[in-house]
Amino acid sequence: MRKPGWTLLMIAVMMLTGLLAPVAAAEKPFAEWLAELRAEALERGIQSATLDAALAGVEPIPRVIELDRSQPEFTLTFAQYRERVVPRSRIEMGRQRLAEHRELLEKIGQQYGVQPRFIVALWGIETDFGRLTGGFPVIASLATLGHDGRRSSYFRGELLNALQILDEGHISPEEMKGSWAGAMGQSQFMPSSFLNFAVDYDGDGRRDIWNSRADVFASAANYLARSGWRADQTWGRPVRLPANFNQSLAGLDNRKPIGQWQALGVRRADGSNLPARQLPASIIIPDEGNPQEAFMVYENFRTTLKWNRSNYFALAVGLLSDAIAD
Repeated sequence: MRKPGWTLLMIAVMMLTGLLAPVAAAEKPFAEWLAELRAEALERGIQSATLDAALAGVEPIPRVIELDRSQPEFTLTFAQYRERVVPRSRIEMGRQRLAEHRELLEKIGQQYGVQPRFIVALWGIETDFGRLTGGFPVIASLATLGHDGRRSSYFRGELLNALQILDEGHISPEEMKGSWAGAMGQSQFMPSSFLNFAVDYDGDGRRDIWNSRADVFASAANYLARSGWRADQTWGRPVRLPANFNQSLAGLDNRKPIGQWQALGVRRADGSNLPARQLPASIIIPDEGNPQEAFMVYENFRTTLKWNRSNYFALAVGLLSDAIAD
């Protein structure tokens, strides 16, 4: 027999983990929730005509909930992830795109202090150079997730941000497409990132990360620049660890000047000495317990993590940028 209080304890745990949130959200009909959202948007100064156009006929999208619930739980090794995200085909396409848009990218890179190869790498990883931007209607997707309850506060805020973007005239509701979770355009910005970082680089009065390459590149560069990017540094490099390396020294919390890592026996992947610059650096072992593959990373790696808080992602951006530039 279960001990007294077991049921209450389990309910509390489920509430904390969000497992009961969808049930709670279902208590309020979608139409009522959307009407309250509309009233809040009006209070924020969004025009009624914008809301009429954006919210007319909006209904929850069951597929969005299905995708939110069924995100994969399995873990790829970094080698498997790299094979998927930085294949030879993407490297070759990245080199082509860098050459194709070199003049524009170098101009943007100089203005924002971001090397063009990193702009192209992010573009390639996020949307395969603009080819895969997502086909979900952003407003309906965000409304679905905002009403759902599992992360309702976050997605409600993003929906209000998306409505502001429409109200400012950057894109039409029909063209505002993105991922099932609301990431938009060729740079896959959430609406909050759009409002904070998107740039009208081509000067047409709209910040168009869906169709304008100039706006896409400048917006990505602006994001990195305002997040702390250093144009005089790279992201990091693959390294070889000594056989007796103390793996407790690995991780972003442990920074040492490059020279100290050199003294501990860390070398470039080809066995040669580390760079002479005394930049603060950390050692990353992407697959814990597998020191055969390791990286020494600098501040720009940390900046990339502000775009996506995944070591795998930030390593892939760095490796793709290196391969594009070779």
